[in-house]
Amino acid sequence: MSTTSIAPVLSDLAVGQEIGGRSITVTRQDLVKYAGASGDFNPIHWNEAFATGVGLPGVIAHGMFTMGAAVQLVTDWAGDPAAVVDYQTRFTKPVLVSDTTGTDEPGAVIEVSGAIGALDADAGTVRVDLTVVYAGQKVLVKAQAVVRLA
Repeated sequence: MSTTSIAPVLSDLAVGQEIGGRSITVTRQDLVKYAGASGDFNPIHWNEAFATGVGLPGVIAHGMFTMGAAVQLVTDWAGDPAAVVDYQTRFTKPVLVSDTTGTDEPGAVIEVSGAIGALDADAGTVRVDLTVVYAGQKVLVKAQAVVRLA
């Protein structure tokens, strides 16, 4: 069974309007898979002893993994990943991913919500501002995606 999403229409949107939210569960296995896909095999993203040895509280998620996972809310809302024409953020806090090998527990849970931050009718774009939180703290700030709507 397939579902079709209806793409947002610029004239139906307003600044401050929420586009939704989601919880993203992250495991160390996710980090290893991301390392393979990205080529970033820095051991702070998979080796507890190494991460703590360099002064981190434990294994941390790749910043780009967190950034990419967060923008998925926008691409799902827009209905087309290619509609995102710009995406920027600042990294402020690491996402600590605990070892939950052999359990059904996630190593970390990232909460993402989005709201319309600006509309540009002339350009046919909308800026979506994301709030990205882990353990009660913002891990990305000024996370903004510009989406071109059909």
